[in-house]
Amino acid sequence: MSWSSQEVRLAQRPLGYPDSETWEIADVEVGEPGPGEFVVNLELISLDPAMRGWLNDVRSYAPPVGIGEVMRAYGAGTIVASQHDHYAVGDVVSGTFGVREYAVSDGHDVTKLDLDVAPMATWLGALGMPGMTAYFGLEEVGRVQPGQTVLVSAAAGAVGSIVAQLAKAKGCRVIGVAGGPEKVAWLQEVGLDEVIDRKEGDLIRQVRRAAPDGVDFYFDNVGGEMLDAALANLAFGARIALCGAISAYNEEKLPEGPRRYMALLVFRATMQGFLVTDYKDRYDEAVAEISQLIAQDRIVATETILDGGVTTFPDALLGLFSGVNTGKLLLKV
Repeated sequence: MSWSSQEVRLAQRPLGYPDSETWEIADVEVGEPGPGEFVVNLELISLDPAMRGWLNDVRSYAPPVGIGEVMRAYGAGTIVASQHDHYAVGDVVSGTFGVREYAVSDGHDVTKLDLDVAPMATWLGALGMPGMTAYFGLEEVGRVQPGQTVLVSAAAGAVGSIVAQLAKAKGCRVIGVAGGPEKVAWLQEVGLDEVIDRKEGDLIRQVRRAAPDGVDFYFDNVGGEMLDAALANLAFGARIALCGAISAYNEEKLPEGPRRYMALLVFRATMQGFLVTDYKDRYDEAVAEISQLIAQDRIVATETILDGGVTTFPDALLGLFSGVNTGKLLLKV
């Protein structure tokens, strides 16, 4: 038996925002799995800001997607054929399967999903890579304590929304930054103490008003002007976790570095980058805590799911940078 599958391949590296010339849509036939393999019928594809970085031929934590290769992506689906001892037909799994309808896998870095614990979409969001990133950034870099002030940029996004709610659950005073009244209202509904609308400008003044005694921990998803606003408002001994810099991902030239970095010296603060995969042997710990908080209604796991299938991936990816999502952004296959 074989399965007809469409897949999205990288045709050329983009300068600035990816466009129609960046991608090629290919039709392929996926055959029966070989020994130690299985075939997954993908149902959801994860859309992540990191994808833009994977298109650049530069030295990074992961090799770039090669020209002609299927676009790298996390996803989830159901196994439809298997010759693997540990994965059976009907198992629901997640992994780095790529932007395609059907994928063949040998099980490397694949996770079985328990849909009795949470829906598939949540396993790609709050209980997936974004949730793990939020948890370990807060625990290992932030080292937050009850009563401390936490500032989160892109706080209505996949990672930021979990960071903000986890920090509230830990007894912190949480300030979220988002773009537009709808996202501001949503963050207020989930219980943040203060919410800043970045579209109103003057971020330094807005952060100072929200955190008059300074910020103890800043979780940075944005970089650029937002990072400078945080640096301008640090408390003594503050920590900054560098998770992402979505404001610069589509720039054709490298942006200028932080202008206020000397605040790290003045306030004896630290700024640290981290990768969630450094903590992969502890994912079960994070899943257990986050799933419990979801069950207790102390974390709201939210996803924005786009319809259209893999052929709409090029436009769906751009939605990340225009802010179409609240919570995790997913593409329905």
